[in-house]
Amino acid sequence: MTRENLPVGHDLDPGITRYASDLLLNLSQTKHDRRGFLKGSSAFILGLFLLQGSPAKAAGGENLLSAIPDLERFQGGEATPHLFIQIEADETIRIVCHLSEMGQQIWTAVAQVLVDELDAPWENVKIEQAEGHPRYGNQNTDGSRSIRYNFERLRWMGAAMRAMLEEAAAKTWKVPVKDCEAELGFVLHSSGKKLSYGALAERARALEVPAKDKVTLKKREAWRAINKPVKSLTAPSIIRGEGEFGQDVRVEGMKYAVIARPPQLFGKIKTLDDSEALKTTGVERTVKLPSLEPPAAFKPLGGVAVIASDTWAAIKGRRALKIEWEAGPNAGYDSKAFEQKLMEEVRKPGSAKLVRGDVAAALDAASKTIAAEYYVPHQAHSAMEPPAVMARWEGDKVICRGCTQSPQSARGNVARVCNIPEENVTIEVTWLGGGFGRKSKADHFAEAALIAREVKAPVKVVWTREDATQHSYYHSVSAQRLEGGLDKDGKCVALLHRTAFPTIAATFSYGQDEPRWGDLRQGATDTPFAVPNMQVESGKADAHVRIGWMRSVANIYHAFAVQSFAAELAHAAGKDPLAYLLELIGPPRLFDPNKEGAEYDNYGSPMEDYPIDTARLAGVVKEAAKMADWGRKLPEGHGLGVAVHRSFASYVATVVEVAVDESGKLSIPGVWSAIDAGTVVNPNHVKAQVEGGTIFGLSNALFGEITAKDGAIVQRNFPEWRVMRMNEAPRTMEVSIIASTAPPGGVGEPPTPPAAPALTNAIFAATGQRIRRLPVFDASRRDRLPASNESKQSE
Repeated sequence: MTRENLPVGHDLDPGITRYASDLLLNLSQTKHDRRGFLKGSSAFILGLFLLQGSPAKAAGGENLLSAIPDLERFQGGEATPHLFIQIEADETIRIVCHLSEMGQQIWTAVAQVLVDELDAPWENVKIEQAEGHPRYGNQNTDGSRSIRYNFERLRWMGAAMRAMLEEAAAKTWKVPVKDCEAELGFVLHSSGKKLSYGALAERARALEVPAKDKVTLKKREAWRAINKPVKSLTAPSIIRGEGEFGQDVRVEGMKYAVIARPPQLFGKIKTLDDSEALKTTGVERTVKLPSLEPPAAFKPLGGVAVIASDTWAAIKGRRALKIEWEAGPNAGYDSKAFEQKLMEEVRKPGSAKLVRGDVAAALDAASKTIAAEYYVPHQAHSAMEPPAVMARWEGDKVICRGCTQSPQSARGNVARVCNIPEENVTIEVTWLGGGFGRKSKADHFAEAALIAREVKAPVKVVWTREDATQHSYYHSVSAQRLEGGLDKDGKCVALLHRTAFPTIAATFSYGQDEPRWGDLRQGATDTPFAVPNMQVESGKADAHVRIGWMRSVANIYHAFAVQSFAAELAHAAGKDPLAYLLELIGPPRLFDPNKEGAEYDNYGSPMEDYPIDTARLAGVVKEAAKMADWGRKLPEGHGLGVAVHRSFASYVATVVEVAVDESGKLSIPGVWSAIDAGTVVNPNHVKAQVEGGTIFGLSNALFGEITAKDGAIVQRNFPEWRVMRMNEAPRTMEVSIIASTAPPGGVGEPPTPPAAPALTNAIFAATGQRIRRLPVFDASRRDRLPASNESKQSE
């Protein structure tokens, strides 16, 4: 039995489920000793970042990495030793992955890039997880940036080590290095002599890092591992139950903690009676956490922790607590009323963020105008594994081990909350049972550190599914209004897009009620339509819960509105939605929002390397349509919908086919997606990410809605927070990867945004019912389309 198939429902106590899951998945664990890993006289370790104060100079006085373009962007400007590769005498190639593995197969991808340039045999590879430390540069594993930010850097690293091995062989043989060539774990001499990497490791270790002009990257046609469907390095361990996730961590003498947190953001304990909790078998004590003061950031929410000998005892003890809460400033938050407030905001002019031509005049002169309003609710990340972290103190230093997408952020957060220097914090990273952005926020690490210091023993803080649903950082709620003007031939000559949503910035800057450019660059200011008159405006919205990034972030609601409206424009023009979408995209060109009043950072990637290319955008549309056989005759009650979106420097188009029977029951016979992510490291894993990201988007579009009443989240567990079930998933899913020599783009997040509008556009094609408010299924009709009503705005 695994976590996936443990039963969860109204009749089974979720605490029992969690406790049973903890036990079942911790029967066999492999412990890793990183300190031992970095020892050994028969190995050499390549330090690619140079020590501050005593820099090791490359040959000719040039630091290899200082010559690599955009190093600071990739690395955060750090300049400390960077240890990634170790070659042992037995030919084992040990690699440290500085990024977090959460099912996206980053361990395998990092190894593929390094090993390819190193030219080592894949079967010799072993991999380890790095701790969270500045020496590794940027370790933040979100924003679909892992390969996008690290590809060239990893290639240089592998190539530099290959050059050092060749130099070591040349010195051993006393021959010119130009006559030596590394190949699949050996350095070969033109005479036929050869030495293995393991035999050369000790000598190579003593060499200086070569200058960039002494290092040659492989040509694309010589790649052995990059762009190849190499098997996963992690899947075998997962199958054998050998991997360690946050919920699996055990150390000697460890206590378990669950926390009763305030129902409302910035709520506080008014009165507490823990007498009954302390009578619960296994409960040892309670610990009050500091009340949360604005801004929320990554600080603990406050409340009281129940400390026990096991998870189940802690859960039972928490239930026995008698707490009266002081609700705080968000007591009146009602998500239904807030929806109307947001709608009112987008019905009036906002702050102009992108201006092209004269939208007002063009709308007035248009032969036909249409308008539509769209709504996307709060959503939760719902990773398979809720947050979990163990903390133990050694004097004034703390070691935290758990699931995090951003170990350096966790390190800094623990230091701030505990008021200790960062160098006193060690972050050990486990595997993640999914992340989706939630585990970039390090509140659970701070909770564990505070409690362990008070208890004076190792403590693992366990978040239950209810905790993860009711006390999360939520995907922002959004309302949007689009207005379009058509000329006499149906061509779109004017497009006005207004958007309003609580900004993520409010989590870090209390009271911030206007979106930042970083929010708007995700599907609003970067819409590359060839419309002569276009304007994007933003409205104001207060945040009443913790707003955080979720897989594809603001792209979710912006793509839903823009791509839905594209289909509505096509309908108003009496044209095929696929042909009209391509017409909106227009001729091949490069689009730069900065030239039209926006401040656009292109997801942190240079515009010259990652331009917004409408040819690539149209290319994925055409490919997805071809895969779906767009235009074929469909059975009664079936419909096809298409949507496309660029995000995180990649392009994804999705075609969805739906079938709706006479009772309104909906099924999804097929989904076809095309992705242009530039250079791809592992096509198998890219396909899996596209499938997973699409399912994520479809599930949220069909069922996902987090609501609040009196400031508290209503949903608790999966019976209330619905996700797609296996029998509801598309029966056919096909993915096409566009071959490209462009730099690598993101992969994990780009497939999600087009899923929802492709779905709802397909529903319109099948039924004539236009869905502008998500989720498709409301709480009372979980498997049937709702009847026509104002919120769904049926045609």
